[in-house]
Amino acid sequence: MAGITGQGTTFNLPNYVGELFALSRETTPFLSAIGGLSGGREAGATEFEWQTYDLRDASHQRQRLEGANAPTAESRVRANVRNVVEIHQETVETSWTKQATSRQIATPSSAPYRGLPGSNPVDDEHSWQVVQALKQMALDINFSFINGTYSNPTTNATPRKTRGLLAAITSNVVNKATDGATGLSAATDTITETTTDRVNGDKIVFTDVGASTGIFPGRVYYVRDVATNTFKVAATVGGPAVTIGTATVSYTVPWTTDLNTTVVEDLIQMAWDGGGMREESTAVFLCNSTQRRALSVAYANAYAKTDPIGPSRTVGGVSVDTIKTDFGTFGILLDQAVPRDALAVVTLDQLAPRFLNIPGRGFLFEKELPEEGSADRSMLYGEIGLEYGNQAAHAVIRGLKA
Repeated sequence: MAGITGQGTTFNLPNYVGELFALSRETTPFLSAIGGLSGGREAGATEFEWQTYDLRDASHQRQRLEGANAPTAESRVRANVRNVVEIHQETVETSWTKQATSRQIATPSSAPYRGLPGSNPVDDEHSWQVVQALKQMALDINFSFINGTYSNPTTNATPRKTRGLLAAITSNVVNKATDGATGLSAATDTITETTTDRVNGDKIVFTDVGASTGIFPGRVYYVRDVATNTFKVAATVGGPAVTIGTATVSYTVPWTTDLNTTVVEDLIQMAWDGGGMREESTAVFLCNSTQRRALSVAYANAYAKTDPIGPSRTVGGVSVDTIKTDFGTFGILLDQAVPRDALAVVTLDQLAPRFLNIPGRGFLFEKELPEEGSADRSMLYGEIGLEYGNQAAHAVIRGLKA
């Protein structure tokens, strides 16, 4: 099943009967946790700013003499942090004929030629497509807020891109990757790496995919067709080579060691030492499904996989939803947009969406476009960026076993 580009018609958007089920995940956990599309604050410009300050380290040499003159004046210098709002814009176009034929049901094009009883649950095709476009915009924003690479161009030739949380964290970063390479050339389905150390079956995670639309950062790929200076990748073990296209790519080889509580709590301590987690209720682990399972296994193994207070013979398995440590109690925020090799400790109260309010329209709005022929056209538009507070209040591990 795929999407289409261009105008929706009775030919490319067939109707069927029966209950309609969604195949794609529509939730945006990270975006929702920091305010969603209806929370946050107004930016007022394409670039927005917040400030940080610190105090000097405590000293054992600040004592003064009796009767001494006032010491030399000292002050703390504030620093500024900037990010940008990025534009999200989608168009929906539906022919009038398509909108008028909700009861026109697609029939098989080959035997057996049977129509089925029932009705089409989508009565208003154009409105339904607008809602799906809005859901997709929310998914894009959620992805950017986690993975976005900062870009603030000097001309309108390239788009603004907000700096995502993982890129913003610079002080508290742990890299468990065992190998990797940057700036490799890819053409069609082949990656060139001089005297590569890769072997068939290796797992790799791309950290930069350049102009490629065939591979995605943060996902696991499997190495195949290794030669002296080249290799290809597949999306599944033993699967066909993925078409990458012409691009410059970078990758890492994930750790082969299982996650353990020492690694996790070292990360928490790093964030705490950096000034994070001042409000215990806002401290969470941000992870994908792979690291979510790894967290449960790590803490189950550390505590003998049993509940010494209330053992049960009818319930099996362990799902760790809350982790209690020397630095506080942490929830777990599971989000599909987090890279497979990443686990972050996030101070949620320092994060917020920033919106650019378009006069007379608001932040995120639908606008009817002038009709071109016999079709209705709608545009969805919004400008949004991420404020991440003190980057040292967060921490991340990359290169984990994936």
